[in-house]
Amino acid sequence: MTLATAMTRSGRGTPRNGRGRRDGASWFLVLPALIPILILSVGPLLYGIALAFTDAQSGRTRSTQWIGGLNFQDLLHDTLFWDSFRIGLLWAVGVTVPQFVLALGLALLLSANLRMRWLARALAIIPWAMPEVVVGMMWRLVYNPDAGILNETIRDLGLGDGRDWLTGLATALPAVIVVGVWAGMPQTTVALLAGLQNTPHELHEAAALDGAGAWRRFRTVTWPALKPVALAITALNFIWNFNSFALVYVLTSGGPGGRTRLPMLFAYEEAFRYGQFGYAAAMGCVMVAVISVIFAFHLVGRLRGGDDA
Repeated sequence: MTLATAMTRSGRGTPRNGRGRRDGASWFLVLPALIPILILSVGPLLYGIALAFTDAQSGRTRSTQWIGGLNFQDLLHDTLFWDSFRIGLLWAVGVTVPQFVLALGLALLLSANLRMRWLARALAIIPWAMPEVVVGMMWRLVYNPDAGILNETIRDLGLGDGRDWLTGLATALPAVIVVGVWAGMPQTTVALLAGLQNTPHELHEAAALDGAGAWRRFRTVTWPALKPVALAITALNFIWNFNSFALVYVLTSGGPGGRTRLPMLFAYEEAFRYGQFGYAAAMGCVMVAVISVIFAFHLVGRLRGGDDA
């Protein structure tokens, strides 16, 4: 009798075979979700990376040549792209930070025992339910220089004649940032509110009995429990905001004078207005690399935080 036969008869070989069958069944169950990701996400990403090393341009009869890293060399000297990159960072930080602060205050308010709290929570997520195109069109009406609500209010209060907010060189980016904060605040509020709901109420009661005030209870009880959720949603918001396209495109189309031309808008114009597909793909690779670095720092911070805990 061989060792394998003895193990099989004794039942020792069964767990390994059973584990193999379970692994195969697991992969079979994962495939329906994995195949669309590979086709619609991983495949285009790899194709875009390959396209960045070519001189691909619009036109049916034009052949595409492999040019190596020339597109990336051109990007190093493209001041317009780096200006858009700087604007993108200003936009991402300018939206993410106020978004988090306001959402935290709103989440704390909505977690309190208020009358009609359910209605307040429903109203707070309305901007989240609206498509970005609709949000952009609505705020264009708000910022309208002739009949917009904002300028009409300024005139009624006697503060001046108002101004053209979306076409002014000094006001376009701040005006768009306000819209970005308003549109993205509900999802941050929902995430923080969920984190607040998981904070044990007994800890607050114990801190209150010890004489801790509201600020001390927040600092010693609420924030430590909320910190993992806050770090995660802040990192995701920064990535989403940096990759914004539809909202800014509807509001300003990158104007005036490129003051709101985010990197995604710049790449879109290079690809679909000027037909420089290879060059636009190189821009996309740079943006993916930056987002990957930010995400890596976020993961390292989370892991270190978990180790410290």
